Amino acid sequence: MRRPQLIRKIAVYAVYILLITTFQVTFPGVVSIYGLYPDLMFVMVVLCAYMFGFYDGIVVGALVGLIRDYFSAPSIRSLDGSVISSVGIGLFVMIAVAALGSSFFTKRIERNFLLAFVSVVVITLLYKFVGHFVIYIWTSVLSDVTYNMDMSQALIRSILPQTALNLFASVPLYLMLKFMGPYKGGVNPVLIDEKGKGDNSWLIM
Repeated sequence: MRRPQLIRKIAVYAVYILLITTFQVTFPGVVSIYGLYPDLMFVMVVLCAYMFGFYDGIVVGALVGLIRDYFSAPSIRSLDGSVISSVGIGLFVMIAVAALGSSFFTKRIERNFLLAFVSVVVITLLYKFVGHFVIYIWTSVLSDVTYNMDMSQALIRSILPQTALNLFASVPLYLMLKFMGPYKGGVNPVLIDEKGKGDNSWLIM
């Protein structure tokens, strides 16, 4: 990659990460359902990974994960009853999300804008289901703590609303990354080279 292209890529990613994380932290309740709001950081990582490939996704995911841990690392109760900050979970989750996004049907189907939105929906559903399952298991281990939702409540008041909100947020974020993103034309040239080697991974819009 030529130096001007690399500089553009780094600058655009830096601006987007700064703007999106700042907006999410500062104005979390602009659009909300049941007290939930679009997870812009999460959606950006999924879209970057799906649209621009594994390496872009992992780098963006790691940076966003670090910021997520700094601003909003959740507190959890340990087995001895003390409350500790779960620093590192955000980093792990965002890297895992990037890995999933970059491989979402990209080995057999060419990247396209419809599957970009489907990837946001599927990965959000997976993230929320796993999150509720982990919380349920952990509260079951703690003798004096009970899980305050059954499956239907988790589905109606958490999983489905979060998925809808993330899908809603994915539309403007997709357009920004496509038309004002790190690559001219919205296509990572590395993915074009990979297609020429037999990997059907070029983003067809």
